Amino acid sequence: MPDTHPTPTAPGGGLVPAPLSIDGPGRGTVRLGADTALAAGPGTEDTARWLRDTLGAAFGLPLPPGSGKTPDTLDLAVDPALPPEGYRLAADTRWGVRITGGGPAGVFWGAQTLRQLLGPHAFRRAPLAPGCAAVLPEQTIEDGPRFAWRGMLLDVARHFLPKDGVLRALDLLAAHKLNVLHLHLTDDQGWRIEIRRYPKLTEVGAWRERTKLGHRASPLWDERPHGGYYTQDDLREIVAYAAQRHITVVPEIDIPGHSQAAIAAYPELGNTDVIDTTSLKVWDTWGVNPNVLAPTDTTLRFYEHVLDEVLGLFPSPFVHIGGDECPKDQWRASATAQARIAELSPAGEDALQSWFIRHFDRWLADRGRRLIGWDEILEGGLAPGAAVSSWRGYAGGIAAAKSGHDVVMCPEQQVYLDHRQHASPDEPVPIGFVRTLEDVYRFEPVPPELTAEQAAHVLGTQANVWTEVMDSQQRLDYQVFPRLAAFAEVAWSRLPAPAARDYQDFTRRMAAHYTRLDALGVGYRPPGGPLPWQKRPGVLGRPIDGAPPNV
Repeated sequence: MPDTHPTPTAPGGGLVPAPLSIDGPGRGTVRLGADTALAAGPGTEDTARWLRDTLGAAFGLPLPPGSGKTPDTLDLAVDPALPPEGYRLAADTRWGVRITGGGPAGVFWGAQTLRQLLGPHAFRRAPLAPGCAAVLPEQTIEDGPRFAWRGMLLDVARHFLPKDGVLRALDLLAAHKLNVLHLHLTDDQGWRIEIRRYPKLTEVGAWRERTKLGHRASPLWDERPHGGYYTQDDLREIVAYAAQRHITVVPEIDIPGHSQAAIAAYPELGNTDVIDTTSLKVWDTWGVNPNVLAPTDTTLRFYEHVLDEVLGLFPSPFVHIGGDECPKDQWRASATAQARIAELSPAGEDALQSWFIRHFDRWLADRGRRLIGWDEILEGGLAPGAAVSSWRGYAGGIAAAKSGHDVVMCPEQQVYLDHRQHASPDEPVPIGFVRTLEDVYRFEPVPPELTAEQAAHVLGTQANVWTEVMDSQQRLDYQVFPRLAAFAEVAWSRLPAPAARDYQDFTRRMAAHYTRLDALGVGYRPPGGPLPWQKRPGVLGRPIDGAPPNV
């Protein structure tokens, strides 16, 4: 029979990510029960609703509104003297629990800590038994994040994730105090956002006839059509759900490469004087695609209209426009592209990519938004307000920060979670370098080459989840967890230098965290390796041997 009166968790409760400081415990324990009132001060209303939805459901607690003046109270308040995302959580038998945040987000992160302190029961959707107790030791926790941008990219273009899966991902990000979801909405293999002015983007571009199974060199195919897209109402719901959890959703519309799905829907977007673009379909395999956008005014106007609708859906100050992996072969062969080069007098075809980026940089800036793109956008120069996602290594981020541009560090050699977690042949569809839980824990987002002034341009860091070989929620869970927990600690906590980090302490805390992931139904990779149903024997990957280069 389930334990209805669990022993209170130890001080800190195996918290992940680790807080700044823990003072305690006292001799007593604090119990949230049927009589516990929830006092929500101004600015804490979203957190109060979230607590009733989560802790209220998990323990069967009504959490009625209260004044904060009774001894049995869960009290929420904003104190601007604290940092905006910082918080103080105090549990004391004399008054109950007080969570004070520097802003609404700080209160919410404090509530996430409270949930962890109450043990794995707190992560279930209903009580395991009548009277299941919500108990924690007396203690005071002071905390706040290292980075303002603590993100995860989710690629829904290669394999579509239905809306409920995105909402689940937001809950998991929030549970780890991550606050940015970078949503990769368009690529060669699918267009996932409804654009009402251009309905063929989803009627045609959201569906492919079949899918390569495994790496592009694999002989295997899934012959079922694959696709899907989010309606504008779906996206409004996702954005609102994220905002309630103090998460910003950053949309990505990829240009000028990674665009075959758009060209399949509207062939005039492609280089029509080089290939028969009407013959193109949504791409069914992986890799870098040669079919890129034509550098024409027609293409610019089309994507301006697309982005008009994107801005109406996403209030994020940043809009990601891709800008990576754009082969120039078609532009070299295109009379139209060559005429554009002659008109602009840039340095050959390579500058056409910069021409695209600069145009939309100005266009977004005129509308109060900021462009962010992959580090290839540095080629040809950037406007002052543009930011860079440094993916090919550290070098792009270093160059950007030294030039005064803001940076999000997401080097593929360190924090691409599609890369394999072990060298064993049992790893499902092994891609890339081995990046273990410890490797991710020792990742450092700020390169030592940067001065303090330059390092201030590092907005934060992001783990990227590319889904070419992740065709289900089960595969996503396996690749993302538990490494996202290590990444979250890197992004949130003020850790020492990588070699000095206490990985043994982290694994001790992870022992408690695995029970939370179990309660949430997350199909993570067990420490001992994949379970039989997590393996994918016979599906070819692309493992890379040796340690990743530090570039």
